[in-house]
Amino acid sequence: MAVLRIEAGPRMSQAVIHDNTVYLAGVVAPNPKPDVKDQTRQIVKQIDKLLKAAGTNKSKLVSANIWLADIRGFADMNSVWDAWVVPGKTPARATVEAKLAGPQYLVEIMVVAAKD
Repeated sequence: MAVLRIEAGPRMSQAVIHDNTVYLAGVVAPNPKPDVKDQTRQIVKQIDKLLKAAGTNKSKLVSANIWLADIRGFADMNSVWDAWVVPGKTPARATVEAKLAGPQYLVEIMVVAAKD
């Protein structure tokens, strides 16, 4: 089976499709302002774009991993996440506090979606 890579770079691809599964890399806000809600909004917009490029959408999410630089941002992140996910089609999900790649990043989200 072929493996298709979207926005492939020297270190990583933003998305990889294998069989009928789409794997996204961890997504951070492209314009990281010091606000969890704003960063989460930017991230889910990027996720929508990558899923569309891969031929799927958020209604096909099967899993999500979310990292917060400070777990106290959990409610703010969830307020954006809950408005974005498709009711009744929410993925399996884990959310943890972690030190992210740079202090400007407050949230990182990685998802896996079905393609059909």
